[in-house]
Amino acid sequence: MNDADLPTPDSVLLSPAAGGPDWIVTPGLTGHPQAVAWMEGRVAAILAGRAPEAVWLVEHPPLYTAGTSARPADLTDPGRFPVFPTGRGGQYTYHGPGQRVVYVMLDLNRRGRDVRAFVERLESWMIGTLAEFGLRGEIRPGRVGVWIARPDKPPLPDGTMREDKIAAIGIKLRRWVSFHGLAINVEPDLGHYGGIVPCGISGHGVTSLVDLGLPVTMADLDAALATTFVRHFAIE
Repeated sequence: MNDADLPTPDSVLLSPAAGGPDWIVTPGLTGHPQAVAWMEGRVAAILAGRAPEAVWLVEHPPLYTAGTSARPADLTDPGRFPVFPTGRGGQYTYHGPGQRVVYVMLDLNRRGRDVRAFVERLESWMIGTLAEFGLRGEIRPGRVGVWIARPDKPPLPDGTMREDKIAAIGIKLRRWVSFHGLAINVEPDLGHYGGIVPCGISGHGVTSLVDLGLPVTMADLDAALATTFVRHFAIE
């Protein structure tokens, strides 16, 4: 595969904004090894000046990924789904049908070489996207990702409010070009999280847009992601 080709023959290349990244949507389920291989090629092409930045929207078959901080004890059911070690930051997470995975191949040489600021932009992008559907996403110190307060559920044993994770973040940089990225739950099987301690965090749960009572489709989410991206990543 040429490193500037689309990930699959039936992917859709959306018209990018002038000077912005390609937006690529791949229907169906994309294997994790194939996704990583394509991202590696695209990052190399971006660094060589042969391809623009890219935002790639996919779904994966059911699987777990292990980030650089993954603890073996957090894989509680190792035979349940395939497990893929990955060079992104973070611990164990789940990917599967009904979850939008957003791979971001963005050049921080053009956007400021500040990893913390980049992660904060990703978080703000997710929060802004959720706000398009009337949800208040929040971040918490020591807990990566975006969370939804659940006053409708019983509190934790210490009396604190229950919060459920709706979006995960894990990135890797190569010469200041990012890859890997985000995962937002639209309507995955939440029971599939039962084989791991998601992101190493116990006590709190996992939710999705549909679980929260919102009849949101993948296309709805994709449109919201594109709308809010410009607000957080426009190059001045």
